[in-house]
Amino acid sequence: MAVLKHIKSRNANYSDAIDYLLFQHDENTGKKILDESGRPILREAYYIDGLLCTPESFDKECEITNKIFRKNQKASDIKSHHYIISYDPTDVEECGLTGEKAQALSLALAKKIFPGYQALVVTHTDGHNNSGNIHTHIVINSVRKYTAERSPYMSQPHDHEAGYKHRATDKFTKYFKKEIMDMCQEHGLHQIDLLSPAEKKITDKEYRLQKSGQKKLDKINQEIIDSGLKPASEKFQTQKQYLRDAIDECAPVCKNFEEFQSVLFEKYQISVTDHRGRYSYLHPERNKRITERTLGTRYGKEHLKQVFLQKDPLSIIFVKSHLRLVVDLQANIKAMQNPAYANKVKITNLKQMANTIIYLQKHDIDNRTSLESAYAASFMQQQKAQDQVTNLSLQIKDLNKQIRYTGQYLTYKKVYATFLNSKNKGLYRKNHTSEIQAYEFARDWLNQNLSGNTIPSLKKLYEKKSSLQISLDAYKDILSDCKSQVLELDIVRHNVDSILQHQMPSYLKSHNTEL
Repeated sequence: MAVLKHIKSRNANYSDAIDYLLFQHDENTGKKILDESGRPILREAYYIDGLLCTPESFDKECEITNKIFRKNQKASDIKSHHYIISYDPTDVEECGLTGEKAQALSLALAKKIFPGYQALVVTHTDGHNNSGNIHTHIVINSVRKYTAERSPYMSQPHDHEAGYKHRATDKFTKYFKKEIMDMCQEHGLHQIDLLSPAEKKITDKEYRLQKSGQKKLDKINQEIIDSGLKPASEKFQTQKQYLRDAIDECAPVCKNFEEFQSVLFEKYQISVTDHRGRYSYLHPERNKRITERTLGTRYGKEHLKQVFLQKDPLSIIFVKSHLRLVVDLQANIKAMQNPAYANKVKITNLKQMANTIIYLQKHDIDNRTSLESAYAASFMQQQKAQDQVTNLSLQIKDLNKQIRYTGQYLTYKKVYATFLNSKNKGLYRKNHTSEIQAYEFARDWLNQNLSGNTIPSLKKLYEKKSSLQISLDAYKDILSDCKSQVLELDIVRHNVDSILQHQMPSYLKSHNTEL
């Protein structure tokens, strides 16, 4: 699985990039590793090529280009972009990937992705911390030397022209990742979907922070052990990882967001809010919240909502397909009048028949009885969900009445108490008729519907309503999915009938029910 990493550099000394690519460096300090004579040690194996430059003079040629176009003159300017393509370690044994092959693939890719740019393409076979995975570094000057053809990802009018700087936009990154995926698939290498957001998003900064933190913790723990004590913790956690672990533990035992919010705070002192459709988490040692995007999709609202719903037996995750009804040409007037339209409908019908067969195979439906059973089961699920929605809606409706009359009762309670203590009740009632009537109506309604129980506070009523509303929204989502599934199965039933009626001889239609 080749992955892509991007680093922007404001270092005006392009020689540093060459040194890093050619010589061994300490991963922790970033300094060159020296031999006994104090000379830098070359990397054990590497492959190097230059685009629009010679590798040895990459630094000088980039500086000349910058001077010609009067770019990269400020310290704040981005001087170069460093892209790293890391291949799956198993590609070596299972797919026959070598450093030479990786260099050839990456060089061809760099020529396609970075036309007009001066670039170094260097492949290492040692991997980070001697992990053994082959990876390629592509370092480009941020200024384009020659004009190139426009590409779909370019959004500015001069992006393709010489003298303009490289823009690492989201469109470009997606384009680059797509090309990497296509390259790996074409050459039989392992590959994951780079375009989908990561389930657990760990940046290079967090990765290095974890490594350095663990090293410091190990040193402190060793001192504690030497003193005859036992360390309290042996594993260093970044703040983001602390959040991930806490969410992974709390989410599976919660039924809704409110419970998740409560459990997460009680156990880990982590505050979570739902803002603009996304969750944000506050680490107990931070003042600024961490958004779900920085943690990964596994910790976002969409995923956790499904986790909460799994506590309910009716909860399902339904993926809608694109099945459509097969059109009966003999009953379609437009098709009978227009041969071109009829041909178009025939092609569409063939596609829908094929989709129907794929659907049946995917869901292990091989006869009409199984299809009808699946339809009946889905319809029953829909009815159960509908009953829950109806029941919850009625509860909320009754609760709204209770909230209304409780508020009305409390609002005019003081007025009614004054009326009871008034010396001239007739005059007071005449002056406050509407308030007293509203109080008496609310009091009578509450007495009748609460059966003599104590009137709950408005706060508790609103909390109950909020809980019911969350459940109602969840069941509405379930009901929507159930309806879609029932509709889909109904389309399949119709299409199966059409296939059997149009494709089978008449003397077999009434005897064969196999799909």
